Amino acid sequence: MSAPEEQNNGPGPATVSSNEFFETIGKKVDHLAPTTNGTNGVLQDGDDDEKIVEEIESLCMNCRENGTTRMLLTAIPYFREVIVMSFSCDKCGFSNNEIQSAGTIQPKGSSYLLRLTAMQDFERTVVKSDTAVVKFIELDLEVPPGRGQLTNVEGLLSGIVDDLELGQEARKEQAPEVYEKVAQIIAKGRAMLAGDAFPFRLSVDDPAGNSWISPNMRDGIGKWEKRDYIRTQEQNEALGLSSSDPLSIDAAQTAPDDDITPDQVYAFPATCPGCMRPCTTNMKMVDIPHFKAVVLMSTVCEECGYRSNDVKTGGEIPELGKKIALRVESAQDLARDILKSESCSLECPELSLQVNPGTLGGRFTTVEGLLTQVRNDLHSQIFEASGEGGDSLAPDEKNQWTVFFSDLDAAIKGEKKFTIILTDPLASSYVQKAVDPDQDDPQMTTEDYQRTDEEEEDLGLKDMKVEGYEQDNNADAAEAK
Repeated sequence: MSAPEEQNNGPGPATVSSNEFFETIGKKVDHLAPTTNGTNGVLQDGDDDEKIVEEIESLCMNCRENGTTRMLLTAIPYFREVIVMSFSCDKCGFSNNEIQSAGTIQPKGSSYLLRLTAMQDFERTVVKSDTAVVKFIELDLEVPPGRGQLTNVEGLLSGIVDDLELGQEARKEQAPEVYEKVAQIIAKGRAMLAGDAFPFRLSVDDPAGNSWISPNMRDGIGKWEKRDYIRTQEQNEALGLSSSDPLSIDAAQTAPDDDITPDQVYAFPATCPGCMRPCTTNMKMVDIPHFKAVVLMSTVCEECGYRSNDVKTGGEIPELGKKIALRVESAQDLARDILKSESCSLECPELSLQVNPGTLGGRFTTVEGLLTQVRNDLHSQIFEASGEGGDSLAPDEKNQWTVFFSDLDAAIKGEKKFTIILTDPLASSYVQKAVDPDQDDPQMTTEDYQRTDEEEEDLGLKDMKVEGYEQDNNADAAEAK
């Protein structure tokens, strides 16, 4: 839910801001509405000529004659500015289209996960940049980085299945075993498209942070997830980014806990994920009373202004997850300390608010501070990224978001009572009590629960083996001999 950044390095005069230069498709159509004699996207009404679609003569890679590339600069609501390109050749009929980000590589990579449960989910918009890896998990199919696309889930899946079918005749003759396996994937993909294989999951992982799957305000916990992450050195090199400092931003996380003194601030050299220049990561271990020790990390880059704050929890993995519910009834409750770990989801039923695990990362703040950050991040994505005040949104949708933010603002001001629910499969989240630690808080309930198989898989716990691994290693060594 991090806010999209405004880009100032797109085409056009340097004095034009990104909000003025990039407009949503809806606003561009509004410009054309009063015009009846426009051709090729050019207004012909007095002196206010405006070209909506740029046309460039370019080489056709099919017949080597000249064709036409058309480019549209636009902003996608909830996302950011993009360049939509379409090529067509009048000589041989070849056509192609793709999408590119109009901005720079983002400070962090991004990973999206969508669980499809109904036919309406196929309509979700998907932006796949040329650096993204797409996976249909239940199909056991991965599409490596390639051509950028602006499509929906149905178009993405049908395109993959169609591409697989193109080479089937050759496989049938040359590699019958491969043909059978691909045929099974095609059949399962067709069943998904027909709505006969729900539920299944779509994953889009983009180290450049320029891909996207559209959310829906009615999504529940676990339906739509976004996670921002620090790129590895290998990913930075693949994106053409270099660093003068060999240390990564994760250097602070590699320090052994035994060498860390509580409440002492440690500074580590790091690399800014925004501009790839050397910066500093500060780390401090804080002991939360009646809970556990956590590590607070803060990275600030003086060159580009990038800032990041995160909380890391440690210790052994508990057998059970934990669910904490707090009834917020006064301003004093808003001032309670709260630790939301990276693995924790957040719900406020009265506010229609749901935050998936991984979103916001780990945060140690107050109830008011956590809601304020959620509010600011969401408002930036919904209204600022959708144009001037969300003008590109449909009236009903804009009204729903307006009511949602009005209720959220009232809750932050202490004018509306609500319940905040933290569900953490790793039991690493915490809410401060308003009574003595050994007493029950009448406004708070805690519940231990058995993790689901899906939670175990998402956390990678099913792949862990903590007992008997010595025998397995010895057996593997014996086989190698």
